[in-house]
Formats: sequence, structure tokens, C-alpha cells
Amino acid sequence: MSILQTDFERLFCIILDYRMLTPQAVRKKLTRVIDPELQVNIVDLGLVYNIKVQKGEVKILMTLTTPGCPLSGIFEGLIQDALRDAEGFTKLSVELTFDPPWTPELMSDEARASLGF
Repeated sequence: MSILQTDFERLFCIILDYRMLTPQAVRKKLTRVIDPELQVNIVDLGLVYNIKVQKGEVKILMTLTTPGCPLSGIFEGLIQDALRDAEGFTKLSVELTFDPPWTPELMSDEARASLGF
């Protein structure tokens, strides 16, 4: 194997890693998911607790503002739509948790201001 081939393979791996979906890229895409009741995105609301990405599969651990939230069934579809055009995205799983429970302190400063907190 020549040095040129080794360098080429190394560069190819760097390019692939750069183009792979990352938790940061997913979080940015999730800012497009707007809570229909509050009209604030789910990231700024503090609903997204964890994002894992492995080989294009995205796993999101999130919460809702209340356990009885009537909109709980729509978020997975909204998230799927937000990630649909993400390069490398293949599969989504969303897990809801209420531990720890959501509190207004989890919101960004912008979200608090827009909601009057």
C-alpha cells in the first residue's frame, strides 16, 4: 500500500465523519419543531434531554411540559419531518420521560422572555 493511498483513505474517513449526522446537527434541526400550544421550539422549551446518533439512527430522550399533555402523540411526527432532509438520517426513536419533570427553569432565556416568565 502506498503512502498516497493511505493518505487518501485517511482523507476519505475525515470527509465521511464530517458529513455524518451529529447530536449538535440534530439539536439544530429540532429548533424547527414548534410546540403548537406554546409557539416555542422544543429545544428552547427545554423538552429535549438527550440526543444520541449512531450510524444515522437518532435516539431522542425528551419530556413534555406535563405528563397529561394532549399533544404527546404529535411530536414524533414533527421531529421526523424536521430530520427528514438531514444528511445521513435513517431512523428515529423518541422516548418520553418525566424524570426529571419539566420545569420552566429548563427553558432558554429567549423562551422565558417570549412566554412572559
